[in-house]
Amino acid sequence: MLGFFVRAVQRPSAVNPRRLLRAVTQIPERSFVHQEGLPKLPVPPLKQTCERYLAILEPIVSEEELEHTRQLVQEFLKGGVGERLQKELERRARKTDNWLSEWWMQSAYLDCRMPVAVYTSPGVVLPRMHFQDRQGQMRFAAKLIAGVLDFKRMIDSETLPVEYLSGKPLCMDQYYQILSSCRIPGPKRDTVVNHAVGKIPPTHITVVHNFQFFVLDVYNSDGTPLTVDQIYMQLEKIWNSSLQTNKEPIGILTSQHRNTWGKAYNNLIKDKTNKESVRAIQKSIFAVCLDAPMPRVSDELYLSRVAAQMLHGGGARWNSGNRWFDKTLQFIVGEDGSCGLVYEHAPAEGPPVVFLIDHVVKYMQNKQIVRSPMVPLPMPQKLRFNITPEIKRDIEKAKQNMNIMVHDLDVKVLKFSHFGKNLPKQHKLSPDGFVQMALQLAYFRMYNICCPTYESASLRMFKYGRTDAIRSTTADSLQFVTAMQDSTKQNKEKLATLQKAVQTHKENTYNAVHGQAVDRHLLGLKMQSITDLTSMPEIFMDTSYAVANHFNLSTSQVGSKTDCVMCFGPVVPDGYGVCYNPMDEHINIAITAFNSCEETNAANFAQAVEDSLLDMRALLEDAAVTRQ
Repeated sequence: MLGFFVRAVQRPSAVNPRRLLRAVTQIPERSFVHQEGLPKLPVPPLKQTCERYLAILEPIVSEEELEHTRQLVQEFLKGGVGERLQKELERRARKTDNWLSEWWMQSAYLDCRMPVAVYTSPGVVLPRMHFQDRQGQMRFAAKLIAGVLDFKRMIDSETLPVEYLSGKPLCMDQYYQILSSCRIPGPKRDTVVNHAVGKIPPTHITVVHNFQFFVLDVYNSDGTPLTVDQIYMQLEKIWNSSLQTNKEPIGILTSQHRNTWGKAYNNLIKDKTNKESVRAIQKSIFAVCLDAPMPRVSDELYLSRVAAQMLHGGGARWNSGNRWFDKTLQFIVGEDGSCGLVYEHAPAEGPPVVFLIDHVVKYMQNKQIVRSPMVPLPMPQKLRFNITPEIKRDIEKAKQNMNIMVHDLDVKVLKFSHFGKNLPKQHKLSPDGFVQMALQLAYFRMYNICCPTYESASLRMFKYGRTDAIRSTTADSLQFVTAMQDSTKQNKEKLATLQKAVQTHKENTYNAVHGQAVDRHLLGLKMQSITDLTSMPEIFMDTSYAVANHFNLSTSQVGSKTDCVMCFGPVVPDGYGVCYNPMDEHINIAITAFNSCEETNAANFAQAVEDSLLDMRALLEDAAVTRQ
């Protein structure tokens, strides 16, 4: 989920069809040059949000429910409650750098009590590597570590290129939150600690192998990073001193329900040795998980299997204990050539992580040979844990719960190879809107109904901006999907509904990235009401509000130069998680669902998405032929 805001510029309702959302560009200048001058996230006008909220509900709730909600909205607008909360929110916006960021961090992540594995932490699958042994695994891991340290060099020297969208600089703050940071469980609310900002920034990474954790110092005493060869030699030492495969998987505790882990955590760190080991992991720059090989599958199923491995590790007997899920960045390198990463979502969204991946992949392709100094390096420190009977019981429970989670998660990666983003572009359609309409059509064909759909939109145009929601289900998307299913309609009519639905999606995207969407404003009004200790307004107790926030389709476009696949779990028990990366001539789409829900099936939905994309291409081609 991504996010941003700008000064409340009221947009005229007729949006200029000029390209509203251009690709994000990078310009080499110091990354904090524009930070102070970034606009603050606006508080949208109350009347506008109320009108747009009703429009969101139109295709997803019944007429009776909608009528009831219209009355509640009217009351909220006219009765003084809405106006009072709006004024309080505007006051908060004046007094803070970003009225939303703290509330969002808490409500979306830190207050959330579900496990971070599967439920909130996204995984990324990198292209398959052609090694099948420990030497290849460690050589690759050594280069990857060097690549991340090269990225860190840009962070430390503030020479990271500033990103721009439509000529406006974006907030670069999230880049400074992803290294040397870690989530810490609490009994009711978690916290995130960033050690990069301390007096003595960390100089080590965590390496995990066979469930055993090591501290690997990655800088020489003169402050220069270790070379690839030096890192490789250190990884060899780690590998050779962690050959036992029967160690207690202490890391699996981090995959538990947050309250359970919070209690186990407090119990774990009562012991001084355990506390020091946990602190060393939390303070490390990032983690590298050297995974054991997984059971082999067919080439067709390979990406789906690795996507699942990135999300949860494959289960207690495989690699789920080879993680510290609270760590912001964990790079995963399997002995069988599967590699990628999993990241804890609280400090940042996808784009900074993708930029890091693109940087590391490019770095690894450069065949630079650096002569390693012949200095003997100290043995990496193995982290010790004293396992009491109580901790052992906690580990056993975590293993059971992880195995349940693994069996419940249904993952399907669709490598859609028929066309990529160039096709919709040729027909002057937004590629993102095009894919979103394919998801709408696929869902409608499977369930004969429209569902609440969430697409994350970045608010990084504003200082400390995170995300807002683009609502892909609209009155126009409903018209499009019903037209597609109507055999009496001509292709020309169907195409017109597609064009209109994509255009509406584009306008909604523009509004969202400019801080004029609906969801975060409503959240702000609700949080303001809680802060003021006043009774909760009826509008938030209404069935329609619950329906609107039950996202059967939770989606995100994560564009990267690298041919990678990003994935995340569904956000509701009967929903799908859909993450897609549109490349020029193909589209990577990862779909997740839960097996415990009889109605959902990731492979069936993937097939429906493929069919929808092909049918939509046929519409475009038919129209092109007709015009000739």
